[in-house]
Parts: sequence; structure tokens; C-alpha cells
Amino acid sequence: MKNVIERFSIGLVVFLCTCTLSLHAMPEAGSDAELDRNTDWVFMPDAALPNVLILGDSISIGYTRQVRELLQGKANVYRPMSADGTRPRNCNGTVVGLKVSQPMLQSHQWDVIHFNWGLHDLKHVKRAHTNEKSNDPQDPQQSTPQEYERNLREIVRELVKSDAQLIFATTTPVVPGTLNPLRTPDAPVEYNAIAVKIMAEYQIRVNDLHAYCLPNLAEWQQPKNVHFKPKGSQAIAERVAAVILEELAKKERSL
Repeated sequence: MKNVIERFSIGLVVFLCTCTLSLHAMPEAGSDAELDRNTDWVFMPDAALPNVLILGDSISIGYTRQVRELLQGKANVYRPMSADGTRPRNCNGTVVGLKVSQPMLQSHQWDVIHFNWGLHDLKHVKRAHTNEKSNDPQDPQQSTPQEYERNLREIVRELVKSDAQLIFATTTPVVPGTLNPLRTPDAPVEYNAIAVKIMAEYQIRVNDLHAYCLPNLAEWQQPKNVHFKPKGSQAIAERVAAVILEELAKKERSL
């Protein structure tokens, strides 16, 4: 009887610890903009304006509409959308990056493409190349650094064919204690270094959002979460819009 009680007590402690951990590290279901079902994403493009494409995960979903507003009257701002055109689509990691992006790449003549992959690639998953979230550091990342480099190179080769001005945005920071899934603060640094090397080879501009956000995480980013508060998404949008405008000016001068 004593052994049964002891086993029950140990099990109860483990259960309570798990519950406590879950309370302090809520699952990352997506950015606020990705979860918001009431926002209207449909817009009427102006045929006289240049076309801009934003490719990326939920972080980019969090700033796309703000960039569209900031560039109103200056550019048409698009991103991958659901089949009915009403919901933004998450480009996930480089494993599916081309599959998600290809329809958009072929849909318009693009003047500027602002793109990012990395935050999904570096997360820990139960099985490689999946979205099965894991908090176990022994479990694999969705893509190893070597796989990330190979996949990103393939994506860049396709983007170059568009003849657009290309801008790569570095992956934004991860704070300690970020779970559901596990991401570590050093992972964006490692994956960004790989990406920046590739961009240098192709002479692609880098918008260093990692460095831009790092000093402001306490104010801009949600606690122990890779997603941003509205203030953070707006600040990123302003940076992204400014860089896009500079590249649009370069494109115009080259014509």
C-alpha cells in the first residue's frame, strides 16, 4: 500500500509540474494577426503602382498589413494567401518554402520581394521536417543548419529568376525559456549567419531585423514567445517599409 501511495504521489508531482510549465509557456499558436479572424485582408491593387511581395512566417503576417498601409499610394503589397484570398498564409520553414511561394512568384511581375525563412527551421520537433512541436532539446530541429542552407539556396535561386529587387530579413530573436516548441536564443544567430553568407554570394540586401529588435525585446516581444506585441509589429513594419522604399527607388533608377 505504501508503494502505491508513493507512486501516486510521484505521478501527481510530475503532472502538476507539467501543468505549471504549460501555464508559464503557452503554445505559440501564431501571431495576433494570424489568429484574428475579423480582419479584412482583401485589397484593391493599383495597376499603376509597383508590386511588392512579402514572404515569411507568422512574424511577417504580423507586419504585412501595416507595411501595406505605410506604402499606400506607393506600392501594392502582397503576401501568400489562402485559396479564397481572405486569410494570410504562413510560409513555414524552408522545407515547404518553395511549395508555398511558387504560386505567388508566378502570379505577378514583382518589383521587390522581401523574404525570410528560419524561425520554423530552427524549432525543435518530434520528427525532422514536420511541425510536431517538441520541448525536448534532444529532439531534432525541423531543419538542421546544413539542410537550412541547402533549402535556402534553392529558394534564393528561384527568387533571383523573378528579376525583382530582393531583400532578406534576418530571423528575429528568441528569448530564454521559449517553449511549445523549444527554440533557443543561440539558434537564430547560427541560422542567420548561414543566411547572410548566402545573401552575400548573391549580392542580396539584408534587412537585419534580429539586430533591430534585440535592444527592444522587453517592450516589443511577448514574454517567452517569438511573436510580437502590436507595438513591436508596428515598429518592424516601419523598418520593413523603409527598406522596401529604398529598393523600389533602386529599381526605378535601373529602368
